[in-house]
Amino acid sequence: MNNNSNKKNIGQGDYINKDLASWSFDSNVPKNFDNHVTKSVPGYLDGHNLISLYSDFFINLPSKRIYDIGSSTGSLIEKIQSRHSKKDIEYIGIEPSLEMVKISQDRKYEHPSQVEFIQDYISNVSLKSASFITSYYTIQFISPGIRQKIFDQIYNSLDWGGGFCFFEKVRAPDARFQDYSTQTYNEFKLDNGYDLSEIMSKTRSLKGILEPFTAKANEDYLSRAGFKDFDIIFKSICFMGWIAIK
Repeated sequence: MNNNSNKKNIGQGDYINKDLASWSFDSNVPKNFDNHVTKSVPGYLDGHNLISLYSDFFINLPSKRIYDIGSSTGSLIEKIQSRHSKKDIEYIGIEPSLEMVKISQDRKYEHPSQVEFIQDYISNVSLKSASFITSYYTIQFISPGIRQKIFDQIYNSLDWGGGFCFFEKVRAPDARFQDYSTQTYNEFKLDNGYDLSEIMSKTRSLKGILEPFTAKANEDYLSRAGFKDFDIIFKSICFMGWIAIK
């Protein structure tokens, strides 16, 4: 493959493969992930800040264990731990990409002995009791056929009064709002330096891999799992975040 054809499959400056229906979190993605995602997801770093703030309400529960499902490069765990550096809390990241885990393990955590990463899919991991669980734009990549099991597992592992904070890309409730959302999101990416060909190639690469649901569908998952108390804490275009309390 020559250099010109290579350029058709990567985002300029991000070097992330965008072949048709082939998106993955290995290859070139991990080393460029943080730069790419902050330009691609509105309020990405703000969401990290929000989650770390909400973690205050759950760190003193009995389990003193925090899970981050789909922990990518470990940046969210690092953010939460730096806020609670004087607390004896166990942090466990669950991430299927080996390259992502390697980057996570190379981070300079304030207390490295408190941090562990499991290189596997959440569907293969048995969660221990936990006081706080996060999932930052991860469930949208899990097969819809097993999503309810994941929500059930999260609910069952939480301490009573424990918190589940998750962020997802969402579909709009009807066609008109979906059209508005898609066009506005594309404008956001154009403003952040991506050109139309990059936006289209990324969209094509995510076919059959990224499967967002509506806000109501995500809340239905929470309800069926057993959560009765939950609230929206973030909304920007087609991206939303919730806090749910057991």
